[in-house]
Amino acid sequence: MILTNGCPLQGQPEIEYPCTWEYKVFGEDCALLIDCIKEVCHPHKAEINHSRSSSSGKYHSMKAVVEVPSEEVRITIFEQLKQASAVKFIL
Repeated sequence: MILTNGCPLQGQPEIEYPCTWEYKVFGEDCALLIDCIKEVCHPHKAEINHSRSSSSGKYHSMKAVVEVPSEEVRITIFEQLKQASAVKFIL
């Protein structure tokens, strides 16, 4: 929650573009996740790092940091990652 003078802001926060945006991408195969992130983010360069693995090692999360030029690009990347078969969940 964002507070201004102790009061919560109404609606969405204001984001100034271009900005650096972080996506957390979860799936079963690290290599497929990396390939998927690179493909979806192209032509924008994504800095991709392995974040965590489940205790069983079945699921992995990747952190992808991307310089997005606009809200449209930020949302498009999110929607395309969400629809990718290698991706089980995205934040």
